[in-house]
Amino acid sequence: QAQLVQSGGGLVQPGGSLRLSCIGSGFFFNTVPMDWYRQAPGKEREWVASIHIGPTNTTYANSVHGRFIVSRDNPKNTVYLQMNSLKPEDSAVYYCCANWASGRAWGQGTQVTVSS
Repeated sequence: QAQLVQSGGGLVQPGGSLRLSCIGSGFFFNTVPMDWYRQAPGKEREWVASIHIGPTNTTYANSVHGRFIVSRDNPKNTVYLQMNSLKPEDSAVYYCCANWASGRAWGQGTQVTVSS
């Protein structure tokens, strides 16, 4: 059974940085595109970034492009989201997602709060 376990997150001041990690198990990690999403209170879950099987093939939402970096370490079954120049509007629960053609698996979510 596929499982994703997230770590990282927390409270950071505006302009600061955080790194989220997501470890996959129960599936062939290096064959699956991985996504990051986020959901702020009262808002729908929104897509943030994707990294495809080739680790240099990445895409980003306009709102985070140039500030966030998604990467993966396939031998460690881990995907990362490096978040720089954080803004209060980046505050949300962040989720990693394994994105198969036949469905998805989600991490448990981790809170990121950007506040002074």
